[in-house]
Amino acid sequence: MSSDTATYTSVHEVPEPVAPTGKRLAVLSITALGVVYGDIGTSPLYALRECFKKEYGITPTPSNILGVLSLILWSLILVVSVKYIVFILRADNRGEGGILALLALLLQQKRREDDKSKRLALIALGLFGAALLYGDGVITPAVSVLSAVEGLDVATPALAPYVMYISLFIIFALFMVQRFGTARVGSALGPIMVVWFITIGSLGLHSIVQTPEVLFAANPWHAAQFFAAHGLGGFLTLGAVVLCVTGGEALYADMGHFGKRPIRIAWFVVCLPALLLNYFGQGALLLREPATATNPFYHLAPDAFRWPLVIIAAAAAVVASQALISGAFSLTQQSVQLGYSPRMQIIHTSEHTAGQIYIPEVNNALMIGCLLLVLGFKNSSNLSAAYGIAVTGTMAITSVLFAVVARMRWNWSIPHVVGITAAFLLIDLSFLVANVVKIEHGGWVPIAMAIGVYTLMSTWKRGRTQLNEIQADLALPLDLFLQGMERTPIPRVKGTAVFLTSTAGGVPVVMMHHLKHNKMLHETVIILSVTTRGIPEVQPDNSISLEKLGHGVYRIVASYGFMQSPDIPDVLRRAALEGVPVPAMNTSYYLGRERLVLTGKAKMSRPRKKLFALMSRNARSATEFFQIPPNRVIEIGAQIEF
Repeated sequence: MSSDTATYTSVHEVPEPVAPTGKRLAVLSITALGVVYGDIGTSPLYALRECFKKEYGITPTPSNILGVLSLILWSLILVVSVKYIVFILRADNRGEGGILALLALLLQQKRREDDKSKRLALIALGLFGAALLYGDGVITPAVSVLSAVEGLDVATPALAPYVMYISLFIIFALFMVQRFGTARVGSALGPIMVVWFITIGSLGLHSIVQTPEVLFAANPWHAAQFFAAHGLGGFLTLGAVVLCVTGGEALYADMGHFGKRPIRIAWFVVCLPALLLNYFGQGALLLREPATATNPFYHLAPDAFRWPLVIIAAAAAVVASQALISGAFSLTQQSVQLGYSPRMQIIHTSEHTAGQIYIPEVNNALMIGCLLLVLGFKNSSNLSAAYGIAVTGTMAITSVLFAVVARMRWNWSIPHVVGITAAFLLIDLSFLVANVVKIEHGGWVPIAMAIGVYTLMSTWKRGRTQLNEIQADLALPLDLFLQGMERTPIPRVKGTAVFLTSTAGGVPVVMMHHLKHNKMLHETVIILSVTTRGIPEVQPDNSISLEKLGHGVYRIVASYGFMQSPDIPDVLRRAALEGVPVPAMNTSYYLGRERLVLTGKAKMSRPRKKLFALMSRNARSATEFFQIPPNRVIEIGAQIEF
């Protein structure tokens, strides 16, 4: 079977996940600190510092400090607390979050011809948002680790030349431990983040006590006065302010790892209070000592505590990277199952939580990209220019898709949808426009990455669709084949043959090639196809459709959710319980391996045909992906004009 998925189906029979309680809830909440909130939790390392960079022309005067702090405060409240925690987390697909889960919700709607262009536009928008998230996953480890290790420059300036090399080593080590799984990594990093949030909250509180007038920044009027006083310069400062909310999209993408409730508890009980205390503490320090604007976070700490703070910050930066790495794994699994990516090796790292996975190919690609960014940009200030574009672009796309879900699936009134979406987009687009000026200074990096990933995803999806149509045209209708067997009996041999096909109708091409060359069939023939439904998980009772066609021929359609990995031996074990003869030692699996000849009439440009052919050749073996015993597999080649 050459395709990753066969059919996209909409179902509603799977029950909602049960919300955790008690000890399990506490454990998940702490673990979520180590995975979900690492990114946003380490933003105090650089966010306020970047707001007072020379290019914005904003000096650390008392009015500017209160204005910037007010912007940070209300960004955290409106973007993270209100938009993501209150609203966006509601748009889950049976417990799973992220842009592709949101897109899957939309694709479950009944298709109408007049909706075709709208659906294509939404799919393109969702795919580009997902592609931006991959760029975010590459940038986050680089900027987080660099900004943490740069504390060495404050603690011991003599170590400044080694900051980049230490950062490279830490990033390499982080990606090497991913194979142990999100649960183990998260359980190790969760306590680190507890220490981190207690530390930054305590440092901030100590500074606020010394300069309590900083609390006046809670009044949004200071933000309004800041914009009025600085005009364009004040607006462009939003390009740095947005750094305080980086991690919001990862929060949504990682929902399937932990669930809504642990994520919400961790945010309101630990993360948000600690962040606000630290930002206001940095602001209080700037009110006392404006010269510390070069790195206010590390200057918060007493001299004796700076070395320990660097160590804690480096550990927290490793945690910050975990949110996007885990999100990229989830996103890739969804892409494979929904047909937007070639097959990849998906390793489940937890017996209890299906969403916790490890994908070696993605891990290695992210690691290489991240190391190259550190080598190219050398410091976190340079990288921050690239950071904002990926974050704000993804956030804006999420707002648009959420609006469509709210209207089409939840039947919210138009005024309700427009009001909420307009508020979200006003903030998102303001951040995005403020970051546009950074494109020439590094903002092009995530855009280039997103365009590349989008091209790969859209090419694969379109190519598989075209190839399935070609194979469907070549396939002999099954009823005609069965009628032919009655008129001209085919020699049969003992055993069972399983023919995997990407289409649920017709005689598989691989079966026709087998019959053409071997002039026989097994006593039992199983035509097996795998479909991916628009929900994360399909319950076992609803996952198999079995049809007895006569003459020892059976048709089985196995259904999976987009967060599940197909298991063909398990499908056949359950089919055997229904009376299908599947002897373990006398069952052969027939797979097709196509060789694409790019002279056909597929509706794709030649460069995209070449790209699709290259991706097809390098896709993970169907034997591994479908967990088929390799010593029972027979591959039959077929040349197809594409």
